[in-house]
Amino acid sequence: MKRAYLDNAASTPIRNEVVKVMTNTLKYSLGNPSSVQHSYGREARSILEESRICVAKNIKASPSEIIFTSGGTEANNLVLRSSILDLEIRHILTSQLEHPSVLQTILDLSLRYKISVNFISIDKKGVLDFNNMEEVLKKNIYKKTLVSLMYANNEIGNLLEVEKVIFLCKKYNAYFHSDTIQVVGNFPINVKKLSFDFATASAHKFYGPKGIGFAFIRNNILKKMKPLITGGFQEYGIRSGTENIHGIAGLSEAIRLSYCNSTSHIKKIQNLKSYCISELKKIIPNIIFNGLSSHPDKSIPSILNFLYPTKKNHLLYFHLDLMGVSVSKGSSCHSNLKKKSHVIQSITDKFLLNQTMPIRISFGIFNEKKDVDLLVEALQKIRK
Repeated sequence: MKRAYLDNAASTPIRNEVVKVMTNTLKYSLGNPSSVQHSYGREARSILEESRICVAKNIKASPSEIIFTSGGTEANNLVLRSSILDLEIRHILTSQLEHPSVLQTILDLSLRYKISVNFISIDKKGVLDFNNMEEVLKKNIYKKTLVSLMYANNEIGNLLEVEKVIFLCKKYNAYFHSDTIQVVGNFPINVKKLSFDFATASAHKFYGPKGIGFAFIRNNILKKMKPLITGGFQEYGIRSGTENIHGIAGLSEAIRLSYCNSTSHIKKIQNLKSYCISELKKIIPNIIFNGLSSHPDKSIPSILNFLYPTKKNHLLYFHLDLMGVSVSKGSSCHSNLKKKSHVIQSITDKFLLNQTMPIRISFGIFNEKKDVDLLVEALQKIRK
């Protein structure tokens, strides 16, 4: 049976070159990177630090600003929790469209440490109201504030107007954290130029292994931070525990390869997305695309999200899977198929939501037009 994997925002296929690097590291690098007294340990340390340099180079950071983690969720937790404990943040400004690893962590922190939280107003396309953002920052100017906003939304693909956010953060002396998990390795990013204070990433979103990611933390902030995981001095004392050397080596190779051919990969995915939009319009009259996902310049190329006309049929995704098409309703962190995504609920009126099901298509470098054709064919069969 023909199959089309169109859920790359959840996890991407791992590249063969990455598998090779990881396999060689597992086979031949047996030392502990903290055991620098002997050659085995020094070899492992060399792999670790060369990987750190590679990651930093590709996002335009300093190697000392890269902290390896077990993935994006841990990286987001590290940033948010350390901000409260070490930077004395007492106010967080975010949006209702963030990933659960940000929203749930902020909720926990607000209850545990009595942190005040505000959500920036959004319109029906998921676009932030910057006047409201400035109003809230101005009102809380005497509180130490952290702004946490996703660079590219993982469900509707909206790209954050980062320059506007950074301008307001600087104006009101707020720290800025961005969940860049859908961006790193898939879209150009320059953390130095954009003046991020914190950014987070996960290797399995850019054709690397699962269970490994990193946090970018600006040097002047890193010096103020204390470890959340204690018992060692790994990762500049911020995250204790023996580093996952083969995972880190795989992450490094994945990010290197991603940015080697990023221009051609982005163009290919943009063309696939445009083709998919045109084909969907042919079979679904008055199709509604969620957020800005169908906008060529205001959304990340890899994500397209739309409402499929069907009343409360949560089996839609299974039907598509049986026909060989893998898509999702949104974030893979939502396991309840009957429950609508919090992102879609935030931007869609209830009546329309009860008449439709959201479908998130996310393209990757291994997709072709035939995958889109298979999706369209499957949707036509389901409608009949």
